[in-house]
Amino acid sequence: WPGLVVYRAMSDDILIRILLLPLALLYGFSIALRNLLYRIGLLRSVRFDLPVISVGNLSVGGAGKSPHIEYLLRWLDQYVNVAVLSRGYGRKTEGYRQVSIIDTAEEAGDEPLQFKRKFPTLPISVSESRALGVPELVKRNPDTQCVLLDDAFQHLAVTPGLNILLTEFDRPFTRDWLLPSGRLREWRAGFRRADIVVVTKCPPDLSAKQRQDLLREIDAYPRQRVYFSRYRYADPYDLLRPDVRRTLDRQTDVLLLSAIANTDYLMKYLAGEVRSVQTLEFEDHHYYQETDLLQLQRRFDAFDSQRKIILTTEKDAMRLELHQEYLWKNQLPLFVLPVEVQFCDQDEAGFQADVRKFLMEFKV
Repeated sequence: WPGLVVYRAMSDDILIRILLLPLALLYGFSIALRNLLYRIGLLRSVRFDLPVISVGNLSVGGAGKSPHIEYLLRWLDQYVNVAVLSRGYGRKTEGYRQVSIIDTAEEAGDEPLQFKRKFPTLPISVSESRALGVPELVKRNPDTQCVLLDDAFQHLAVTPGLNILLTEFDRPFTRDWLLPSGRLREWRAGFRRADIVVVTKCPPDLSAKQRQDLLREIDAYPRQRVYFSRYRYADPYDLLRPDVRRTLDRQTDVLLLSAIANTDYLMKYLAGEVRSVQTLEFEDHHYYQETDLLQLQRRFDAFDSQRKIILTTEKDAMRLELHQEYLWKNQLPLFVLPVEVQFCDQDEAGFQADVRKFLMEFKV
């Protein structure tokens, strides 16, 4: 299938990892050199006179940045004027852009557009340069009291006041390799820049032993706090008619359409909710073409079931909106699965206390 994700299988093959090791070491050397230049001051990093919180990860994707940004927006919006600055990966525009609810994914990027649709009153902006984007955001939105930087852990041109690092429970950075042998964008030691580490996509029945084992594996500094979170899914809604909801049950067969970095956690959830799941997967941030939708139509028509639906993610929905005419014409039952972050055990209180302390103690 054109565009089908094959990287995951390749990256799990130990032989391929070994063969790619020289390239990984070369890449790692260049990243280490860049980080060194920032540490000794030959490359300058800027700080801002308002609280800046970075949410990112060490890997190339799939750790759950978007749901965690949304969690922070949902919580912080009750207390401060918060805004988001993202790169807007995959957009076809350039420079600084303030995202509008009537934008398309091609204009704003799928994730920033998703933020804006969910939080229409909040300033959501995109810019390739965070160092230039933050001042422009504040200039256009002078009431801003806090800026969230989306996926900015490796962007050392800005020094955030609070650095939140995400890592997946099943694929923590401690067991990963540098690109292209693995998924790491820099050496594992880079996690030391984090103030908070959140282990994401934890199982619903996370045990005390699993928690302690991973805490020992991460081996955080005393100044670093480690928390655990999971996803909570809601009933899917129709992409073209969002007021129409559908409850998943054991009589439902699902054709999952996705172009995200990792569907493992989602597949585990669906396995316990529906009768069967077939998948049609593409590379992360893939912009669907008409040929992809024709393939989707063929797969769905050939799906032998009386109760079948097409399911996709919220991020994919932003890109699929570009094909509303086709979806209307062919009456494909395409449903979007909403997701929210839920902290494990008592971790939410500790996480919020840490963020609240940073904001209250922030000094210009």
